[in-house]
Amino acid sequence: MTEDRVGWFTEARFGLFVHWGLYSLAARHEWVKQREKLSDADYQRYFDHFRADRFDARKWARDAKAAGMRYAVLTTKHHDGFCLWDSALTDYKSTNTPAGRDVVAEFVEAFRAEGLRIGLYHSLLDWHHPDFTIDGWHPQWDDRADLGELNAGRDMDRYLAYLHCQVRELVTAYQPDLLWFDFSYDDDHRVTVGKGAADWRADKLVGLVRELSPHTLINDRLGLSGSEDFATAEEASPDTAMGAVPWEACRTLNGSWGYAPGFQQWLDAGQVVRILVDSVSKGGNLLLNVGPDGRGAFEPQARELLAEVGAWTELHGDAIHGAGAAPEFTAPRDTRLTRSGNRLFVHVFGWQAGTLVLAGLAERVRYASFLHDGAEVECSVVDEEGNLPHLQNAGPPGSLVVHLPTRRPDVLLPVIELILT
Repeated sequence: MTEDRVGWFTEARFGLFVHWGLYSLAARHEWVKQREKLSDADYQRYFDHFRADRFDARKWARDAKAAGMRYAVLTTKHHDGFCLWDSALTDYKSTNTPAGRDVVAEFVEAFRAEGLRIGLYHSLLDWHHPDFTIDGWHPQWDDRADLGELNAGRDMDRYLAYLHCQVRELVTAYQPDLLWFDFSYDDDHRVTVGKGAADWRADKLVGLVRELSPHTLINDRLGLSGSEDFATAEEASPDTAMGAVPWEACRTLNGSWGYAPGFQQWLDAGQVVRILVDSVSKGGNLLLNVGPDGRGAFEPQARELLAEVGAWTELHGDAIHGAGAAPEFTAPRDTRLTRSGNRLFVHVFGWQAGTLVLAGLAERVRYASFLHDGAEVECSVVDEEGNLPHLQNAGPPGSLVVHLPTRRPDVLLPVIELILT
């Protein structure tokens, strides 16, 4: 990992994840083939009816940019093995469906035209490929059956050649800014028969990517320690920073990665903004997922939510893009701090008319204002006895006291900008 390679990633802070494929027609979660133990024949109906007639990558890209996102990651192939680009290595691809379209090519062109970085998700698993050996996550897994009989005629070496050649295709054709592999699962990862780094020949896969596209970032899901440029935290923001490498929290909007209208555990825009801020305040990114429907459109609720988040990031982007953690300062209760250069941002999660006390900042703050409109915010300094002119025991001596107005600003999350000396 080099700073030159990851610099854009830590600057961006906010990205779009898109899970779209044949499972979007099933509309019952992207793992529907495994969960319902569907055979290839059962699953074929989704291939036969994949029209993508409402798929518009330019609209996706405009929605993402308007939300304040700076990069986007698309599922090129999920665990079901269906490919969204015109791979020369398989017939199981979007160009052979009624849609007849290279989705990845359209995605890359549209998002780069809007100035967004592009990432490609690629599953290490493939439940369609005849040589991918049956393991604990495979739809055809049967823990009562003999493993040798289950895998009779399957050759993992042939599958690995396919996997590596497809990665070569993607990297050569699109020179992605990042590759989001998914996922390694050794025998102790919720299954008794799994696959790890050695099974994927992960070292050779990393070497291939580094040779073909040295600037491309690689995530941490190959199971090969030390190979990752960034770490991933699924459906969670860690309590603390995740270690030596940059990281992102990847989150769904409604409880499912793929389109599933039956999953209605929707976040609201305020929750999304708080998750984003919480991640940045700990030095991380947020990769927010949208699962387009079976015809390729974002759900209206998802588009509305992205627009609401965008209205906030338009005014508060300086506290997100290019900002990061401020570990040298202690955040007041129910706030988060982010910092960019000499600008310290106080994100006020819980609004109460009163004061915020920031220890040790009295001599370091030149000016305070709300970020959304530039309105000055009144501040005081705690004296040597811990008092303010009209308030005793206001805080530790030398603390800065920010006086909050009675009326909460009409934004999803108020942010106070402090200019430091």
